Amino acid sequence: MMPAGAAASRVPAGIEAVLRDPGFWGDNAAVIGLLVIGVAFSLLTPFFLTWGNISDLLVSASILVVLATAQQFAIVTAGIDLSIAANLPWAAVVFGLVYTGGFGIPAAIVAAIAAGMIVGVVNGLIIAKLRVNDFIATLGMLGVMNGVALIVSDGQSFSVSSPFLQALALGSIGPIRYFYLIAIVIALAAHFLFTRTAFGTHVLATGGNRDAARNMGIPVDRMRIAVYVINGALVGLAAILLVARTGGSDPSLQTSQLLSSIASVVLGGSSLFGGRAAVLGTVAGALVLTTLLNGFTLLQVSEFYQPMAVGIVVIAAAVLSRLQR
Repeated sequence: MMPAGAAASRVPAGIEAVLRDPGFWGDNAAVIGLLVIGVAFSLLTPFFLTWGNISDLLVSASILVVLATAQQFAIVTAGIDLSIAANLPWAAVVFGLVYTGGFGIPAAIVAAIAAGMIVGVVNGLIIAKLRVNDFIATLGMLGVMNGVALIVSDGQSFSVSSPFLQALALGSIGPIRYFYLIAIVIALAAHFLFTRTAFGTHVLATGGNRDAARNMGIPVDRMRIAVYVINGALVGLAAILLVARTGGSDPSLQTSQLLSSIASVVLGGSSLFGGRAAVLGTVAGALVLTTLLNGFTLLQVSEFYQPMAVGIVVIAAAVLSRLQR
């Protein structure tokens, strides 16, 4: 007769300990969630696994990956950037203004990235030099940049169309769309920066313990400003992708990407308390949220429920962050 508990003993002790560790589920929530959601939607609708749907899903995810990577830089220093929701349409408006002003695509691209970086510089200076809390500083910039975007555009949207933008939005190298490539390059570059450079080590140390980082000689203020500048540049890049995909820029754009960018970072294994970066996990987190909304659309679930689903994921991500801590 099999002794009691023999069935449980078939699971190796090491694996059983891992499965019982809350940190394991926190670190791998995005990958596990992506697998579960993918299987569920593939069973619920025959359209989910078609190449056309997967391609559209990945294009949407690419923009979120760039924004989530931008958010990663703020969160890793125990900060947060709420101004993304206004910086994104602001940079898009600048792109539209420069392009429709006859300066061409290269100038519009530079202008959009510079516009995003300016917001990042202001955020960084307010936070690092004026010692204003990240949440309050970026919340204030959210309101400021919403107003600035409306003022400079006179509340008008811009139609932006060019062969370059069409090629960017629709072109590919084989089956790999340009949007995917841009998102992959940005994510890998951020991963390399955090794991293989002194700058990344200093940023992580700044987020982990600012006082200890200062005692080690790390220029904490400069690190905090730098991450918000990088954050702003990536938001500017995301704005260019958004203009290429939609064919225009709208200063009153109401985007849900703010919540999604935060949830993607935390679902991916990064900590809201700083000092921990998981860029590749952030990519998986962005895929989870994009897949969730894509599946809802295919199942014709009312759009009213979609923000609620994202909100639930944000709360779940916060709980996972606490488990990781």
